[in-house]
Amino acid sequence: MADLPQMMTAIEISAPGGPEVLVPCQRPVPVPGPGEVLLKVAYAGVNRPDVIQRKGLYPPPPGASDLPGLEVSGTVVAVGNAVDRNEIGAMYCALVSGGGYAEYCVARLDQCLPVPASLGMAEAAALPETLFTVWHNVFERAYVCEGETILVHGGTSGIGSMAIKLGKLFGLHVIVTCGSDEKCSAALALGADHAINYSALDFVEEVKRLTGGQGAHIVLDMVAGSYVARNLQCLRDDGRHVTIAVQGGMVAEINMAQVMMRRLTLTGSTLRPRSAQFKALLAQEIQVHAWPMVTDGRLRPEMDRVFPLSDAAAAHAHMESGEHVGKIVLEI
Repeated sequence: MADLPQMMTAIEISAPGGPEVLVPCQRPVPVPGPGEVLLKVAYAGVNRPDVIQRKGLYPPPPGASDLPGLEVSGTVVAVGNAVDRNEIGAMYCALVSGGGYAEYCVARLDQCLPVPASLGMAEAAALPETLFTVWHNVFERAYVCEGETILVHGGTSGIGSMAIKLGKLFGLHVIVTCGSDEKCSAALALGADHAINYSALDFVEEVKRLTGGQGAHIVLDMVAGSYVARNLQCLRDDGRHVTIAVQGGMVAEINMAQVMMRRLTLTGSTLRPRSAQFKALLAQEIQVHAWPMVTDGRLRPEMDRVFPLSDAAAAHAHMESGEHVGKIVLEI
């Protein structure tokens, strides 16, 4: 750490509120602990949890940085105890529990994934959060099988675009919902088999029509609230409903008799508070099953826009406008 600066520029949340509360600040460069590396950050991904944290509704877990940012790409410039010094100079992207909106960020080595030569650093920063989330919720919690049909809400979001791409690579039939005809066209261009404009059509009836009355095997739900009961109507018997966000509200009213009679499974998860050990195991599984597709170019994040770190507020405003297709990243 001797030849590194003591202070760095970061973006902090000055108070809960709108995008304008994201302001530049000077912070001490973090020191990597046991099993950790210090990354000189190239790019940081912007994600919905960052927005919710900015509003004061999603505090960082104990021990995590209060700075926003849950995924980064960068170069190792220092290592903690129990990490080989040969890691210095390695290029990684990483899932972190906070602190990504900064010139330097600490990451656990076992939550880092190597950036192949074929992948740009901006794209690398756009992968961890959505890839970890989709892999865990669709492939592990919903135990998807090749040939099954999945309904994904928010088809052009970072999560939605990753679910489309990963789903098609693993042989799924992917139906998405979007809020406009333009977004539907974008989702189809990403590889979705069908895109439903929920502003113009009843997605429940459309899913039934598209599946010959059978319904989907899985719903990946980011809305919750009043959508849950409608989502369950989209499922076939033995279907699985996975909630990963509650943008439409935390409370849902559902018919439990339907759950029993149709043997439906309701589950969900949030990644940030999970243990470091869990995330390390998840990273291992992704490295084995999905990362080869990144290395050979078959899997790429859908990129929307790159903002400079100093324009983090504009990046958040862009995300909240709902106009983006794919991932927003900050260039450090």
